[in-house]
Amino acid sequence: MSAMRTEDAADGKSTANGGGVVCQEGGVTVLRPTDLSEMLAAGTKEVHEKAENTEFVKDFLRGRIRKELFKLGHVALYFTYSAMEEEMERNKEHPDLAALYFPHELHRWDALARDLQYFYGEDWQDQISLSPATQRYVERIQQIGRDQPALLVAHAYTRYMGDLSGGQVLRKVAQRAMKLPPTGEGLNFYQFDGIHSAKAFKQLYRSRMNELELDSHTKQKIVEEAVLAFQFNMEIFGELEEVGKSLQGDVLDAAPVHGAHGAHGEMQGDISQCPYYAAKMAASGGSSYICQMAMSMLKNPSGQVILAAWIAALAGLAAWYLM
Repeated sequence: MSAMRTEDAADGKSTANGGGVVCQEGGVTVLRPTDLSEMLAAGTKEVHEKAENTEFVKDFLRGRIRKELFKLGHVALYFTYSAMEEEMERNKEHPDLAALYFPHELHRWDALARDLQYFYGEDWQDQISLSPATQRYVERIQQIGRDQPALLVAHAYTRYMGDLSGGQVLRKVAQRAMKLPPTGEGLNFYQFDGIHSAKAFKQLYRSRMNELELDSHTKQKIVEEAVLAFQFNMEIFGELEEVGKSLQGDVLDAAPVHGAHGAHGEMQGDISQCPYYAAKMAASGGSSYICQMAMSMLKNPSGQVILAAWIAALAGLAAWYLM
C-alpha cells in the first residue's frame, strides 16, 4: 500500500506522505500538531534526550563496550520484543493496530534468538533470565495488550523507529568494538532484511499511524505510554550500568572517539562531542559547529577515520530527530 494519500479540500490539499498528514495551502506545507506522529515526537523529546544521555548509551556511542553488558542488553531486548510481538500478534486485527502490523518487515524476536545463540551457544535459553527492570517492562506490555491494545502503538513506535534510525549506528560501533564477523553474526537484531529503504518505511509507518481513527484522549494516552516506554528503557540502562561496575577488564574500544582522558585514565564525557549531539546540531541548522568539528578532526589520522564513520551515521540520526 502506498504511503501517499491526497484529499481535495476547499481551501487546499491534505497529503499523508511519511512524516504524517500535512496541509498544503498556497504552496506552503504545514504539519498538523494533532497528528499522532507529531504528538509523539514532541511529547517524547525530553525523555528521549534523557535516555540518550545515560552513561550506558554514551559509553556505547564512544565505542567503549563491555561485551558482557552487550549480551545482557540483548537478553533484555529478547524478552521485551517477545512480549511486544506476542501482543501485537494477538491483537493484529484490532482496528487501532491492524494498519501497523508488519511482522515480516519489523519483528525482531527471531533475529534476537539467533544473536543469543551466537553469544551463549546452543543452550542459550537455559542461560538467560528476566532481570527485574525487564520484567517490569514486559509485564506492562502484557497488561496493555490485554486491557488497552491501542497503547501498544507507543511501544512499537519507541522501539522500531529507533531501531531503524540510530540502531544502525550502534550496529557499526558494536561490530567494530567487539570484532564481530562482517557477515553479521551477533548483530542480526539490527538487520532488517524485509526493508529495502529504512527512510521510506519510516515514512509509511508514520503515515499509517496518522491515519488511525483515534480520538484526542487516546492519542494523548499513547504519548504518555511512549514516555513510559522510554523510562522502562532507562531503567534497563541503569541496571546494566550497575552490573558494569562489577566487571573488570572487559571494556572493548571501537576507536578513540574522544582523545581526552582524565588523570586516572578514565574517559571524560562531553555530550557536545557525541555523534547524537552532532546530529541534533545538524538537524537544527548548526552547520558552523559541524564544520569546526570536521576541520579539527581532519588534523589527525584517527580523526579522519572517525569523521568518515560519523558522516555515514549522521543522515540516519538527523532523520530520527526530525521525525
